[in-house]
Amino acid sequence: MTTPEEVFAGGVAVITGAGAGIGEGLALHAALRLGMTVAVADVDGSAAERVAARITADGGRALAHAVDVRDPAAMERLAERVAAGAGPVRLLVNNAGVEQFGYLWDTPVANWHRLVDINVNGVFHGLRAFLPRMIANPGRSVVLNMSSVGGVAAVPLQAAYVMSKHAVLALTESLHLELAAVGANVGAHAVLPGVVASDIFASARGVDGGDTGAAERARDGRAPGARDHPGGGRRGDLRPGGPRRVLRPHPARGRAAGDGGPGRAAGEPGGTAPAPQPLPPGRRMTHLRGGYRRRCGSPCR
Repeated sequence: MTTPEEVFAGGVAVITGAGAGIGEGLALHAALRLGMTVAVADVDGSAAERVAARITADGGRALAHAVDVRDPAAMERLAERVAAGAGPVRLLVNNAGVEQFGYLWDTPVANWHRLVDINVNGVFHGLRAFLPRMIANPGRSVVLNMSSVGGVAAVPLQAAYVMSKHAVLALTESLHLELAAVGANVGAHAVLPGVVASDIFASARGVDGGDTGAAERARDGRAPGARDHPGGGRRGDLRPGGPRRVLRPHPARGRAAGDGGPGRAAGEPGGTAPAPQPLPPGRRMTHLRGGYRRRCGSPCR
């Protein structure tokens, strides 16, 4: 079985949102464990430089790039700089993302557009800038798009964020089929992390914490005289007022050969990056769920 080191060693990785959190961890892993040259991209240039310096100090290869994924022209310039200065990209990780916590009807319009622009449009801009070159390169390459366990569930007080992660998952599933249709030697994978210690809530706008109380304080700050919910109980109490249906992830049905297994993405220990294959006759959809691929013979729900 091919190891991640054999697939990626000596190649170039581009990771957005790599100045902190999951992105920083992936940059360190790609550089120091897989032996890749890493383009550490982040809207915070000083954070990107800090991570790149840490990689270099530990014997790895990295370059820092200050880039805003909301800007398609900036992403195209990044792709050009990486191609000219480091070579063909073997691993693209569209990781940059932000949170928005609180009631959907209280979400400021500017916050909604900011979240969609980063979490969804940012992924599209990364794909559009880098994929043509990756497809043209005959060597094996892999795209990882950062979704979330929230991409297969419904979560109260995180509607905007969860919506964006559903979108990233659907985009990746469709991209997988398109790459297979043209015979590209590029793998497309959605990564669905669980709870991870990071500063994503600290960077969220409109609410200063990750709990119902914080959402209440933000709401009450805008509407001091607001009353309790008509269904009983106070706002933020999700129990009174009748049952609430929360969608749960659909159980995976079988693992495709070459997939890394639950929680493992291409490039992680135990995971591999198989070439995309056309769907057999009668198979209509491909679902990526935490490393699993489920292929349905009938329209999937």
